[in-house]
Amino acid sequence: MSLCTTPYGSLQLKRYPATGGSTLFAHDAADVYLLQRLSEEPAATGPILVVNDSFGALACALALAGLQVHSWGDSWLAWRALQDNLKANGLSSDRVTFFSSRDTPTGPYRQVLLRVPKSLSLLQDQLQRLRPKLADNALLLAGSMIKHLPPTAGDLLAAHIGPYQASLGWKKARLLQCQHDPALPPRHSDLTSRYPLEGTPLELANRPGVFSREKLDIGTRVLLPCIAADLDSARVVDLGCGNGALGLMAAQRNPGAQLTFIDESWAAVASAQGNFAAAFPGRHANFVVSDGLSEAAAGCADLILCNPPFHQQQVVGDQIARQLFRQSRQALAPGGTLLVVGNRHLGYHQTLKRDFTRVEQVAATPKFVVLAAS
Repeated sequence: MSLCTTPYGSLQLKRYPATGGSTLFAHDAADVYLLQRLSEEPAATGPILVVNDSFGALACALALAGLQVHSWGDSWLAWRALQDNLKANGLSSDRVTFFSSRDTPTGPYRQVLLRVPKSLSLLQDQLQRLRPKLADNALLLAGSMIKHLPPTAGDLLAAHIGPYQASLGWKKARLLQCQHDPALPPRHSDLTSRYPLEGTPLELANRPGVFSREKLDIGTRVLLPCIAADLDSARVVDLGCGNGALGLMAAQRNPGAQLTFIDESWAAVASAQGNFAAAFPGRHANFVVSDGLSEAAAGCADLILCNPPFHQQQVVGDQIARQLFRQSRQALAPGGTLLVVGNRHLGYHQTLKRDFTRVEQVAATPKFVVLAAS
């Protein structure tokens, strides 16, 4: 838990998932900078929209001040952090209305706080969908830590919303202030990307912001040949599914297998669901947006396929992977297997030995290893 002091009051905030003993915080200077700048504006009539609020710092601060707040984002983990931090600060969950990336906020909005996402395709999609929901001359404040601010983020604001000005840096953060220009011709592009799933007649369609949306990830490419074709009716989980490549290969090779696709990104699960429906019309599968297998029943899976992420937002590390491994240990049925791919330098072989009795290498390249843990 860390203290976040804002013009709207002080908050106690924590990250989700928890990072016990870590020096990482649930807010940064860009959050505070956005709130300071907004506090200089006259109070808006109607709701204030917050976009890509990583741990709820922005929404909680505004809710603490009694303002009407809408929050919009693609991350289930961010949504969960928002719920936890509202509760930690004595605020009820209904103080903030949340919209996932599968939905579009209602509007109209006169003030918007936006954390610039890592993915420019996600930012463009959000701006395209947000524009019709903005009041004339609405104020949009976009913020980021300078080292994470894409050079073309301002160009997207200018193209889709209106002219912008960049602020001076403050504690290594920067704001892009944008005024909605109702006379600006609207632009709308189909941002779905497509490419074939190697070794199959299937196609992978990817919504904006989905991992590996331009081409097949090289780790996934190493893992795909290791998926067996003799699984019969096994219960197979594509954990951290992204566009669903691993689960689709398992389904292609095993017509009787029971598939579940899980990711913390609404856009990823929507992509996987669309790809599965296109590949196997009429075939059933389960699609779950959640913190991995945290809500799964013990013994619910016979095989778990995983190319674990090595970052949460811009923070790189193996914490998410370690959590997914622990969750997999609980979710696997007796005799079940976790099939995982990772960079050699991450040392997943030793990490998996903490939770699994048997860990074997089943494939390798100079950069990646595929491990079977049971």
